Amino acid sequence: MARSLVDRAWARAVQDGDALGQAWARLVCGFHRLYFAAPLEAEQQLAKAREELSALNVRPLALLAAAGEARALWRQGRVQQAFEQLLALRDEGLRLLRNEQRGLLLNALAGCHSALGASDQAFAYMYEALRGAGPKQGHGFDAALYCNLSHELLELGDHEEALRQVERGLLRMQGLKNGRLLTVLLVNRLACLTQLGRASERLADIQAIAEAQTDTTGRGLVPMHFEALALAAVQAGDLALATQLIERSEPHLPDERMELAIAKAALSRAQGKAPRALAQLEAVLPLYEAEGDARPGLRMRCDHALARAEMLEACGEPSAALQALHEWRGLHAEQVRRASLARYQAAQLQTELLQLQQRVDDEDSKRQAAERARAQLAEAHTALQRKMEEVQALQAQLHIQATQDALTGLANRRHLNETLPAVLALAIREGTPLAVALIDLDRFKLVNDTHGHPAGDQVLAAFGLLLRQHLRKSDQAFRYGGEEFCLLMPHTPAVDAQRKLQALLHEWRETSFVLDSGARLHMQTFSAGVTDSLTGIASPAGLLQAADARLLQAKQPRGCVLL
Repeated sequence: MARSLVDRAWARAVQDGDALGQAWARLVCGFHRLYFAAPLEAEQQLAKAREELSALNVRPLALLAAAGEARALWRQGRVQQAFEQLLALRDEGLRLLRNEQRGLLLNALAGCHSALGASDQAFAYMYEALRGAGPKQGHGFDAALYCNLSHELLELGDHEEALRQVERGLLRMQGLKNGRLLTVLLVNRLACLTQLGRASERLADIQAIAEAQTDTTGRGLVPMHFEALALAAVQAGDLALATQLIERSEPHLPDERMELAIAKAALSRAQGKAPRALAQLEAVLPLYEAEGDARPGLRMRCDHALARAEMLEACGEPSAALQALHEWRGLHAEQVRRASLARYQAAQLQTELLQLQQRVDDEDSKRQAAERARAQLAEAHTALQRKMEEVQALQAQLHIQATQDALTGLANRRHLNETLPAVLALAIREGTPLAVALIDLDRFKLVNDTHGHPAGDQVLAAFGLLLRQHLRKSDQAFRYGGEEFCLLMPHTPAVDAQRKLQALLHEWRETSFVLDSGARLHMQTFSAGVTDSLTGIASPAGLLQAADARLLQAKQPRGCVLL
């Protein structure tokens, strides 16, 4: 129906000699071919539309055509070329385009970032595109944004949030007849449920997509993504269906090849053929060494590493399994890092767009009366300042949450890992001692077992307060984990640090407080291990290990401090 209407509009524009109407019809035709035909055909149509609209000086539509042209390039695997084209028109496009047209540009930028492995940037652009789409029902574009956003959240390892976005997309699909988009949303939901161990909830979706026939109207489900469907079918327990899906799979992209290997291995393992499963996983190991577009995405590599670790363990190779597990932990840590960065990128992009909007408001105000222009400028400035303050406050709050232990008020272990290398490097450069101490509260488990975990929390909070009150301004205290704490004391040799800790131990012994339950605690002790940078240890890990070794010795009699 859409293609028929475009053809009729084109014929009418040609008949009337309407150059703008012809360019409009070509633009719509190009986008239709982008989603329902070959990307090369779409590229040719959109490039011609861009030239015609530029000649007619209709700049917003020319930018829209250029964004579609770049997306067609990306669909052909020419990601870097598409990305460079989009970057060249990004600022102008954001200034001139509005609502869904701006969303198309942002979504195209997100797609390129995603293809280049920058899921954090992709998330920021998709979130902003969705934010600009508004709450009202669209013509499928908002559903497509939810679909793409769920994909990036899967890449970042946030499966629960990805599932929520998929469900929102499916809700937006009600009343629409876009079979390809509906299929991709259903596949994304299956991918989320597979990651969450719940694929059996949607076995009917797997069967429906697998049994779908190619529909030239574009309204029916599309048989596609057999690799993801096969993996879900294995988890759902339908091994026969999984076998059929694997046989139908014809992977082209690196992610598809790796996901197919994972699905084959899952099927082999379910059939009790662990060695065969391991061989199938290791057959795609060379993909790890590929560069650029030939390398699978982070999620696929993470899933593959975990599956390989499990297979190695099942095949009686514990050392190799442990190594594979370490590889998975590294990949998973990168997922967590990117997920954290994605939220900062979203806030940063929002601030950039607010600043861009400010410049647009400035240009518009110049065409109006001076008094009204001043009023609009003042109002826009106030709104921008408020938004910037909100973003800054959010960033400050996120930084505190990321580096501070809420219970004790001390810095956390993550902040220690960031701080210790710099403090140690400064001490070595200046030739001054840096003392490092690890502290463990004695008999803490007994407090928890006897008085309950709230009492334990009260003890930890009291010890954190003791450290904050008695340390120098140059000293830094961290909650190392559980009932363990770490102190960094610049310009302090281990002997002096030991005396300081002995004084703290005396103060802690004298501390007596009433628990919320009414019980009284007193004569609390701790054990500590102390070392310093003058011992010749030149690495943060070495200092912590040395202090930990002293702590283990000190724990034998309890309540003492050892050098």
